[in-house]
Amino acid sequence: MNVFYEESGTFKVGAVLADNTTSLQVEASHGKRSKIKASAVLLRFEMPSLYEFMYQAQQVAADLDTDFLWECCTNSEEFSSHTLAADYFGHSPSPVEVAAIMILLNNSPMYFYKKGQGRYKAAPAEALRAALASQEKKRLEAEQQTRYKQQLSTFTLPEEFRPQLDDLLYKPNKNTIEWKALEAACTATKLSVPKLLEKCGAISSTHDYHFNQFLREHFPEGIDFNLPEVDNIFRDYENLPIAEVAAFSIDDATTTEIDDAFSVTPLALGSFRIGIHIAAPALGITPGSHLDKVAAKRLSTVYLPGQKITMLPEKTIDFYTLSETRLCPAISLYLDVADDFTVTASQSRIEKIRIVANLRHDTLEQQFNEDTLRKNLTNYPFANELSLLWNFSRKMEIFRGKENDLNNEKIDYSFFVEQDRIIIQERRRGSPIDRVVSELMIYANTEWGKQLADAGIAGIYRSQNGGKVKMSLSPAPHQGLGVAQYAWSSSPMRRYIDLINQRQLIALLKDAIPPYSKESDELLISMRDFEQAYSIYSDFQRAMERYWCLRWLLQENIQVTGAQVIKENLVKLDRIPFIVRVSSLPDLLPGTIVKLELSQIDLIECTLNTRFLSKE
Repeated sequence: MNVFYEESGTFKVGAVLADNTTSLQVEASHGKRSKIKASAVLLRFEMPSLYEFMYQAQQVAADLDTDFLWECCTNSEEFSSHTLAADYFGHSPSPVEVAAIMILLNNSPMYFYKKGQGRYKAAPAEALRAALASQEKKRLEAEQQTRYKQQLSTFTLPEEFRPQLDDLLYKPNKNTIEWKALEAACTATKLSVPKLLEKCGAISSTHDYHFNQFLREHFPEGIDFNLPEVDNIFRDYENLPIAEVAAFSIDDATTTEIDDAFSVTPLALGSFRIGIHIAAPALGITPGSHLDKVAAKRLSTVYLPGQKITMLPEKTIDFYTLSETRLCPAISLYLDVADDFTVTASQSRIEKIRIVANLRHDTLEQQFNEDTLRKNLTNYPFANELSLLWNFSRKMEIFRGKENDLNNEKIDYSFFVEQDRIIIQERRRGSPIDRVVSELMIYANTEWGKQLADAGIAGIYRSQNGGKVKMSLSPAPHQGLGVAQYAWSSSPMRRYIDLINQRQLIALLKDAIPPYSKESDELLISMRDFEQAYSIYSDFQRAMERYWCLRWLLQENIQVTGAQVIKENLVKLDRIPFIVRVSSLPDLLPGTIVKLELSQIDLIECTLNTRFLSKE
């Protein structure tokens, strides 16, 4: 005796070795023995053989007309496969014919719903049409996906991909056939998605690819401000006193957000007064206003070679920036300084100041440098004022214990991009310009942080302990700067933390209620969000500087270059701030100068291949 039975949704046949009423021991045609439930048996037969039975049943099933069978069953609620076999064949069906009907019914789930052992029901006409349409759609999509993959694998971009390129590059829907085809083509070509799309001509600008990737993730709504008309962004402007000083700023040539300016006024007996003047957007940008919400969301200006994403709209920046030949609202810190360059008194004021000049690094560095200071040359604008500020800055460095700071010997790099051409210039960090500006900013941020702390007014401080920098609402020493407390207040147009601290300082100077209390959730949220955003923006700036370094290497056709070993196989290339691992580098001491061969620069992955040539 043989049986035709169902197991895990599959039809099988076997020869009965033992029948135990509720279960059977059967043997398949290939010799495997199994124990099955008696309820799983659909048919019992003697002939033909097991192999012939399944072969014949499948052959008969292949000749059956599924549509005709469905039409025959549409008037039935439920039916058994035996009944349908008898109706279809017009006689008492053989086991092979019944098995064939069962195979067809089981293989046509869109046409027939299974209702039990050997029992089925015809699908409603509407449901069947929908199922068939879905099946046809999947078939067409599968064909289309195959076509897409073939095109992509030969580096041809399907036209249908063009409207979806941004999504495919930055935020793909992995359920679409376009993504599935792209993924399959990447597997076949062993390329990443961006590299494959680049080879297909879908990435016209590698710079835009990196920039748009950043925007898509961190500025999904775009970088336009889309603000309602901002009115009254400056209050009490006309009522502010005008300072009797002539102030000047010192900035990079590309700076538009001029936050700080300085003045020097002679006093009696060789003493003088230094004015540190900071732009005052907090006078007009009120907490909770539309403009404030934008600044609180962006938290900082984003810098990258050739462009920037400002924290505040251009019109607001133009209003508050310390531009020359203008009267500008400012928060001023005045320091009375004796002839030995010690501070004898200080005072903070809210006022308007007259900016007489915006000095720029590229011009000023040729006039104000170690050589001109050593020779005591004074044939350039503000020479006397800058000389006094230089000597005061050196005194402050000594006071902070930083007179021999090794950071002053490090090299900074300036990037200039014009019409897709990159210029990278080296600048020693400890130039007189840098040291004057940084010392005056350190003094202002330290002093104003102290004033807030002494008055019991909440502020956001930066501290450093054991090399780790953190932000908090409590004043604490900043070991790296050598100061007792440090509260960013000097860049309120570029950093939201500075804008918050400036609001608190204005309240102190006006003897008004501060906008934020020490228990304010807004302070904690702003501090947390700022740290996260500032880290992301800094990482992006470094990534884009790395990109432009590679562009510079291509532009200058640099194939062999010098480099300095940092440690192990890590080296820094000459003339640019680019660090790379050289796998072929021998074991050399840090600081060793080597010569490298460069090749295979990849502007998508921002990588290049290097090969050690020699030790210099």
